[in-house]
Amino acid sequence: MPATDFVTVSVDEGHLRGRRSGDGAVFLGVPYAAPPVGENRWRPPRPAPRRDGVRDALAFGPDFPQARNARLRAPRQDEDCLYLNVWTPAVGRDAALPVMVWLHGGGFTAGSGSDLRTDGARLAAEGAVVVTLNYRSGLFGFLAHPQLSRESAHGVSGNYGLLDQLAALAWVRENIASFGGDPARITAFGVSAGSASISLLLAAPAAKGAFDRAILHSPGTGRPLATLQDAERAGRAWHADIDALRALSVQEVLARTTQFNPAVRGLTTPRMLRPIRDGWLLPEDERPAFQAGRMHAMPLIVGSNTDEGTLLTRAWPIDTLDAWHAQVDTNFGPAAGEAAALYPARTDAEARPAVAQMFADTQFNYGTRLLAQCMSRLEPRTWKYLFERRRPDQADGPHHGEEVAHAFGNVDAAPPGETAEHDATDAALSQAMRKAWVAFATHGDPNTSGVPRWDAYRASDDNHLVLGDAVRPGAAWRRPQLDFLERFYAR
Repeated sequence: MPATDFVTVSVDEGHLRGRRSGDGAVFLGVPYAAPPVGENRWRPPRPAPRRDGVRDALAFGPDFPQARNARLRAPRQDEDCLYLNVWTPAVGRDAALPVMVWLHGGGFTAGSGSDLRTDGARLAAEGAVVVTLNYRSGLFGFLAHPQLSRESAHGVSGNYGLLDQLAALAWVRENIASFGGDPARITAFGVSAGSASISLLLAAPAAKGAFDRAILHSPGTGRPLATLQDAERAGRAWHADIDALRALSVQEVLARTTQFNPAVRGLTTPRMLRPIRDGWLLPEDERPAFQAGRMHAMPLIVGSNTDEGTLLTRAWPIDTLDAWHAQVDTNFGPAAGEAAALYPARTDAEARPAVAQMFADTQFNYGTRLLAQCMSRLEPRTWKYLFERRRPDQADGPHHGEEVAHAFGNVDAAPPGETAEHDATDAALSQAMRKAWVAFATHGDPNTSGVPRWDAYRASDDNHLVLGDAVRPGAAWRRPQLDFLERFYAR
């Protein structure tokens, strides 16, 4: 490339050379912490080392080890994975644009800041600096072990992935002005595990001041967290000696994922391979913390999709009434009768859709409403959405995560050899979402020119904005089921 195709910025660790893109620039594979390898495996992130000269930031850094995914663009997988990417329309100019930091989803075992759907160019073009990042997940990010807890100054282990996120957010706060961003206006946004992380950080005392606004797509929040003691027992059952575990190869560690992460998850019970209630970073479960007002008050958008469960339960063995009964009884115990009435199945054919609805409500829809209700008591600038748009080739959905491409403007994003079906309705909805998201990051309010009126959240009628074939107001979505879940968790 000619020299004029590059642009250089200065950050705390030295100089970065990025690539010009339209009127802006993109910087890929920027290290925000030291590689978490060797003796740094299963330790909190450490600062990235300073460098002499200029470091190229022209290609994505490695993804953390996980199953292959054709949507991810990183050149390889590696434990050395703590990198971020920056798209800016303002580098080299005197600007202070809002900053949007994306935390990817993937069930705390997969995902990447290099996902095709979350390329930041089109969102940045609306007037924001957009950052995506990798954080440790799976056993690399969330293993707890009693020997690791003894190594810690806080007496805890696990939650390394959350600490990575906080390190990245701190790096952004410190350095984003060099990219034309305003360090006083940082919006954390994410989907699934990424928005679940944001939800947890809202209740984490150590995360106070880490970001200023939040947009949560389908957050997995509100369910009980595993305790440090339970997670330590699971880690010790793998191996008693942490030095032996640190000596394992990446592939040997990755191969143990299923031991900690069963294919069929409990709907109302804690999970081990994800953030845990460690007593330090996360001192309590989110639900009681939120309901008591122990959360960082800030402007917030939160929403979910109309079919959160079908895709994520597609591989589950739930095609009979017996399987449905087992799910109801196992997850709701003494409340199974009430659950069966709200998620009814009378034939084998009805079993799978009923369990998919149970999954959607327990994993995502309940937490979405909980966050809106609790934040709106502290901060009136709270908004809720419901994503309803099915693409032209869809018979069901929209499934979990399918709104992400619309929010980034990448409705045409597809792996090589595939096509992402979309039409003018998708393009218009994507434009409206990008405008609303950037307006929110700019002013703390998504209402702006080109976006239909979006009323702030009112707990009394549980109102939301429907993002579908048309954009319109709605209210009280799935209220009987979500009211039941509130009563269930309150027991």
